Amino acid sequence: MRIELNGKPVDLPDGATVRDAALAAGVEPGGRGVAVALDGEVVPRGQLEGTGLSEGQRVEVVAAIGGGAR
Repeated sequence: MRIELNGKPVDLPDGATVRDAALAAGVEPGGRGVAVALDGEVVPRGQLEGTGLSEGQRVEVVAAIGGGAR
């Protein structure tokens, strides 16, 4: 199936989950500072594995990067 992952088309196997999409984005889902949205709605960390994807859905994966002013 084809989804939109962080604004780009990506092919994932049928039956893929939101967690699979996060992994495809190169992010370890469920880690600190990671947020995943499905069609504009944040998916709770505990539901990443159980939330299936359908053709054409939009997934945004955001990972916070630490740092600060010197």
